[in-house]
Amino acid sequence: MAFAWRSSVSIRGILLPMRRMRALRALCSCVRSQSRPARSEDRGGVTGTVPAAVTTFVAVGTSLLKRLQDHEGDRVETYRELESVLWGDDGCLTSGVVNRLIAEALSDMRAAQGVTGDVKMAASDVLVALARSHFHFVMSELQSHLKAMRKVPDEIVLLTLGKMARSYALRCIPFVGMTLLALRTVLTQVGSGEVLHAICSVLEQWSKGVSTYLCSWEQCPFPRKGVAQFCEAIYPVFRYVVANWLDCKEEEDKQAVLGAVAAMLGVLLHEEQHREQTWEQLLWLLQQYQEVRDNSRLTESLSYVLEILEGVQTPMPQGTALAISTAVRRQLPDVTEEAGPAQKAVLSRCIMLQARMRPEETGMFLHSQLSGGSEAGRVAALGLLGALARADAPAVREKLPQLVEAMRALCSDPSAQVRRAVLEFSRELLSSGSQSCWPWDVVGHIFSEFSRTSGTLVAGGLFAWENPEDGAIRALCLDIVGSLDVTLRGMTKLLWPRLLQYVVPAQYSGMLIPLSRCLRALVERRERAGCEEEEPDAMDSQEQGRSPSECCCWVWPGVRPARVSLRPTSPEQEPRKSKGQRQALLLGTRGSALCGPLPGAEAWLSCSQRSPGEPGLAPGRAGAAFISCWAALGSPPASAIAAQLLSALSPVWGYRRREARRLTQPFCLPTARLPAPQALLARLLVVAAAPYPSRERAVAALQLLQALHGRIHRGLGAAWATEIPLLLQYLEGRTESSLASAEWERRVLKFLRASLEPVEDKAWTVGLSQELSQRLGSSAAGSWEELFLYKALGTVLAACQDLRHVQGQVLRFLQETNPVELSEAKGMISVVSHAAESHFHLVLGTVTMFSAAFTRDWSRQASTGWEVQRRQKMERTRTIRAALMRTYSGIALHAPKEQLLTCVDKEIMGNILRLSRDKERDLQLKLALVQSITEVSCAIQAVGDCGSFELSLKQEAMRTLLDWIKREPWDSLVYGVFQALEELSKLRPPLSRKENGNLLAVCCQSVLSHPSEEQMKKGRKSVRAAVNMELLHRRGMEDLGHLIETLLEAEATSACFCKVFHVLKGWLTSAKEWERERALRVCTHVLGACKERCELTRGCPYKQFGSLVGLLGSLTSDCLDTCHQRAWVCLGYLLQMQAKSMKVPQADEIRCLCEELNSPDTETFAETCTQITKAVCRCIPAAQAVDFLTAILDSLLHVMPPRARAVRKWVFIFLVECREEIVQEVPKILNTLYSYMQQSTHRPFLLRAVFLLTRFHQEPVISSLLQKSLLMDSDTVELWRSLGRSILGIQILRCLVEKLNRAGNDRLGTDSSPCEQHSCQTALETLTITRAISEVVFALRSTEELRRLLPHLLPSLLRWASEMLGGERQLLLMTSWKQLHVEKPCRIFLSAIKLVLGKCMAQKWTQLLEIWGVWARLEVPVAHPEGVRLLTSVLLNAGVVSPCLVKNLLPWLNSCSVQLRMTATAFFAEISRDRRTTGTSERGRH
Repeated sequence: MAFAWRSSVSIRGILLPMRRMRALRALCSCVRSQSRPARSEDRGGVTGTVPAAVTTFVAVGTSLLKRLQDHEGDRVETYRELESVLWGDDGCLTSGVVNRLIAEALSDMRAAQGVTGDVKMAASDVLVALARSHFHFVMSELQSHLKAMRKVPDEIVLLTLGKMARSYALRCIPFVGMTLLALRTVLTQVGSGEVLHAICSVLEQWSKGVSTYLCSWEQCPFPRKGVAQFCEAIYPVFRYVVANWLDCKEEEDKQAVLGAVAAMLGVLLHEEQHREQTWEQLLWLLQQYQEVRDNSRLTESLSYVLEILEGVQTPMPQGTALAISTAVRRQLPDVTEEAGPAQKAVLSRCIMLQARMRPEETGMFLHSQLSGGSEAGRVAALGLLGALARADAPAVREKLPQLVEAMRALCSDPSAQVRRAVLEFSRELLSSGSQSCWPWDVVGHIFSEFSRTSGTLVAGGLFAWENPEDGAIRALCLDIVGSLDVTLRGMTKLLWPRLLQYVVPAQYSGMLIPLSRCLRALVERRERAGCEEEEPDAMDSQEQGRSPSECCCWVWPGVRPARVSLRPTSPEQEPRKSKGQRQALLLGTRGSALCGPLPGAEAWLSCSQRSPGEPGLAPGRAGAAFISCWAALGSPPASAIAAQLLSALSPVWGYRRREARRLTQPFCLPTARLPAPQALLARLLVVAAAPYPSRERAVAALQLLQALHGRIHRGLGAAWATEIPLLLQYLEGRTESSLASAEWERRVLKFLRASLEPVEDKAWTVGLSQELSQRLGSSAAGSWEELFLYKALGTVLAACQDLRHVQGQVLRFLQETNPVELSEAKGMISVVSHAAESHFHLVLGTVTMFSAAFTRDWSRQASTGWEVQRRQKMERTRTIRAALMRTYSGIALHAPKEQLLTCVDKEIMGNILRLSRDKERDLQLKLALVQSITEVSCAIQAVGDCGSFELSLKQEAMRTLLDWIKREPWDSLVYGVFQALEELSKLRPPLSRKENGNLLAVCCQSVLSHPSEEQMKKGRKSVRAAVNMELLHRRGMEDLGHLIETLLEAEATSACFCKVFHVLKGWLTSAKEWERERALRVCTHVLGACKERCELTRGCPYKQFGSLVGLLGSLTSDCLDTCHQRAWVCLGYLLQMQAKSMKVPQADEIRCLCEELNSPDTETFAETCTQITKAVCRCIPAAQAVDFLTAILDSLLHVMPPRARAVRKWVFIFLVECREEIVQEVPKILNTLYSYMQQSTHRPFLLRAVFLLTRFHQEPVISSLLQKSLLMDSDTVELWRSLGRSILGIQILRCLVEKLNRAGNDRLGTDSSPCEQHSCQTALETLTITRAISEVVFALRSTEELRRLLPHLLPSLLRWASEMLGGERQLLLMTSWKQLHVEKPCRIFLSAIKLVLGKCMAQKWTQLLEIWGVWARLEVPVAHPEGVRLLTSVLLNAGVVSPCLVKNLLPWLNSCSVQLRMTATAFFAEISRDRRTTGTSERGRH
């Protein structure tokens, strides 16, 4: 290839365009020859086949191009899609498509009008993407536009050229010469503005591309070109830019020129002949820090130049280097405060490049910033130190120890930013493996910062405010420890003795998660190495790399380290030392001391004796060296050398002689001490037992325990290999809500017990108990940690085989515990009770012995001293007694099951009751008594099958608690006596029925009679106290419900269930709304338990279902919302229980209905209540109908109007829904309704109920009503009249007429006298029916219906009126008849006839009957026929005599009864006479 590299200098005139064209053609042919190698995956192993992906790529590209050509859609979006396709696929477009695409894109790019900037930029991006596969096409077009018409190209074309160089630097190398040549021709035409920026961008990108080529030319497919060729092409452009554009005024222009100049300087620095001018322009570049407002671009350009200088390895002039350092350092504080992360990184990179080239100056600068700079400067310097730690240059890393020494003073800096920067530097230092700086306790500082930030939060208590900066620092400390790389050389030696020290202190618990990860990795690494020392000492490896004139001393925890540089004497002056004297001063193993002479001490002495002005050790370094040397002078023979050292130091430090004498005493250097195995186990157990708020911390503690098992005790490996994975599996996937803390604590203690079982070393177990006792002294009083340590100590004592130690510890806690401190008392109880798990008799005997001794002394102590002293002693005595009572119950809870029953009655329960006896039980004794009885009862139940065991002291304990409830009902709520009664009632011997009833009555009285919350607020000064009391009262009601549930479970008979609700009935029907609400709460609990556990009732609710429904039904409309809601819930429970017992097929529907009671929608709730009411009524057995009505009607006597409405609703729904089932019970139901009519004011409701009953059961109701006394009371009269007024009136009257007709029919037809024909019972029956007819007719509203019934009604009444003539003598013998005060029984029938006719005839006819004296004649047997004749005459005139009436009276003519024959004869005689009279009058008219 023939390139036109030198043509830029020699070509003139007309030959220039011709040569350019030839060069361009040669270049294009060259580029075409460098075709992209075909990939095997593109070919797919088959020649001649076009892959489907390529076909798709071509189709998509062609489609998008067509959209552009047709101007369809958004052009920017189309260009973006096309760009994405070109970048994402390796296919090739056809040349025609490529040419059209380039033409379309260039057309948009060069359009003067009508095309937005976004479209132009999108078209430019498409060309750059197209160059990925068709580079020569795109570059050729761009070059042609660049040189066209020798004018300034379009801005977008220039920008595209810059993008090409940035994206394809090495492929653009052949075009560098012609591109720069073309730009030279138009530089003079460029002013300021966007075109200037574009040209500067091209110069910058193409110059950087050349620099990239010079650094990696071997990757370029073209023949290598020398630096001189590139410099020859760039230098003329650079010279023009420097001469004409450096003094531009606009900020944007300056920024663009800066980038271009810096990039061209990077190329010219490779050529020796241009470096002088390069240094000059570099100074100009630095001067721009004072000119431009935004220094970020300038700093980036300077960093680029420095990177080039580092690669060229050319010495920089002293002045230039100093100017660069000064300019960059001035930016350090400003960048730290204002700039973003990117600008900070660029400035840091810039300073690092300087440090590589001039480490001494950089070190001095950083030292000055660390010691005396501003806060921002210190933060920036620390960031640079981190970069130095990562640097690979040896010259830079050599200066790091001195800088670290200066940085150590910043560890106590109060600024949060500086502290964060120090921690970030610590991270870099640990991750870089800079072992020369490890004498500074890096790890210790991290943990110190964590403790420092955590201490403020802990000291402030629960409501302490935490500085957000402290939280950020703690998070950073966690992140640093979590990111430690233990695989770095020397890290095992550094971390292993140090990290273990931070496991035990409580203030580092928050670091346990990353700490556990690091320690587990270290253990794994050490085990993999197979020995205790995993790798050569870090100090040894570091010493081997130092010069012979330096020696280091490393001091570990507790001693500030120092690095000492000693100037040894010459070999001729220094006598030859033994091998021991030449040993390095290194850290020994655990428990060792560093002793021996110090090499080069004589030289150090001579050095330290120099005057302050002479060269040698500075006082600070001399002091550090002295401390390090003194650490080695532990043996007595070295005392002389120590004295010489002190004498030499006295002029410098002014040490006194007595200090010298004190320091010359032999001593040993403290080394890193590993924590004791028992301390590790105790601390990790505490952390593991408290998984929240950090479950991960518990997991980390368990994993660390598993990793350290061999270092804690060799016998724990097998047990922990099984137990710890089970604990981790239990924790996995659980959250705070799903993990019960008590259960998890129990599992951890069980794990501790299982861990100690294989340990046969008594001394080790004793040591563990002593460690736990020691940690108890340092834990916070009353904290969770203290309580757990007590339990853990008791568990360890249970596993301890040294019985003397166990007994001594138990006795020590009993004697030394202060029972006034509640936390200490609880701790003592935990220790003693847990120790009883394996040493039951030993612990019980020790406690009994202590209790007996205490009992002997308490009466004597209480009777001596002043009254105040006696009172104080009595209070302390009661406190100790309460603690002993809880201790006995704790022993019972933890006692082995096979040993408990033999001692629980007398030795445990007996001692508890003995200790509780007192004239006045105070708060502690009451609480202790309740808790002890509860726990002992639970312990007995936990034994399981107790056989024939009976607690003989059960009755005494029960009486004690019940007497307390009767005397102090409020206190019984506070102390939870019901829980004790519940557990105690489960034990044998069982309570009798009377005892159960008494227990239930006393408990209900104490709970349900409690004053309301409003009354308590009025009676108490503190509203909060009233609210707390109400909460306790609610808890008491829940306990009462559990107690009732227990009683039902114990007896499970109908009598017990009835007794429960008999007691609750009085409270459910109470006039006090709060008492009803409480009773319903208890009832809800009991019925809910019975619903879930059918064995509690065993069919009992089925027998009491009706009465229970009636009891609860009236409460469904209570004035309290809670009352009626709970009433519905109770009914739902009852319904589900009844459905189960009756095996109702709709049980699922009933359950769904009950679930809908929780609906918040009012309409849905009302509809659900109605449906439940119907379902409940349908489930009431017919035999319990009267029970239901009796229970629900009882509430009518003492309810408010809302509840009365509920009663009416329930009764009406019941009578309607159960009309078919209650046929046999109608008489009883009617009697029930009738009985409540006599004692209730709700008569309309009851009359309505009777009407409903009559509607569906007319015959039984009428028959039942007729069974009433002949002497009708007002209620019976009102019943008959209400039925007569109803729509059923005529039907009832017809039924009564039929009954009257049937009465005595079997006796008709005989020839006996009337008194012989009809018995008195029949007479009374007819009289009763007649009285009923009279009342019905009196209330009857329909006269027409009565007229139609008259042909049947009148004969019946007239018949019995005739029959009763002369029967007064027998009827007078009856008591009921005497009470009527009626002399003639026929008068009742005649009154009925009179009433009926009064309803059927006009008033004039009834008056005519009175005028003629018809009713008086009908009562007298002699005048009876005349009366009948007159009555018939009026009836005929009134027009009420119908053929039906005549038909019904006609059989009387042949009756065996004389009265009936006489009545019929008179009736028909009058009819005949009336017909004759009527016929004569008609004939007379004719």
